[in-house]
Amino acid sequence: MECLCLVWPLEKLNYFLEGCVFEVITDCTAVKALLNMKKPNRHMLRWQIAIQEYRGNMTIVHKDGKIHKNADGLRRWPLPNNIDNPAYVPEEASPQIPIEGISVTDLNTTFFEEVRNGYTKDRNCSILCQLLNKDCKHNSLIHALNEVWNKSYD
Repeated sequence: MECLCLVWPLEKLNYFLEGCVFEVITDCTAVKALLNMKKPNRHMLRWQIAIQEYRGNMTIVHKDGKIHKNADGLRRWPLPNNIDNPAYVPEEASPQIPIEGISVTDLNTTFFEEVRNGYTKDRNCSILCQLLNKDCKHNSLIHALNEVWNKSYD
């Protein structure tokens, strides 16, 4: 988690940090070891790749938590769950239950007849329907298609 806490601000502040020399002071030894891990797991590898571009400009310094009192200041004093907090969740809020349903529409046969007639009236659609119904390639039918349709069929 501490390594992610390094990767996230680096990605967000990339515009300001690119090309600058800076120092990261942490009370977590895993963050310092992140750059030099020989066989990282998949999360560590992803984070390692994410911070590679800062390798020459970033120095990670370990400072013991007893000395580094403000290291976890934001985590240790979270905002109260009240209306002023942007992440406010009312306690009396009922849990959200997803509603799953299936919408079924009954189409009458006249709709299908209109679609079928539309396909038969269009020259290219009619030829494609013949090709699909015969389940094979008839060169005479393929060449009867307009040039644009002919290319997309090949």
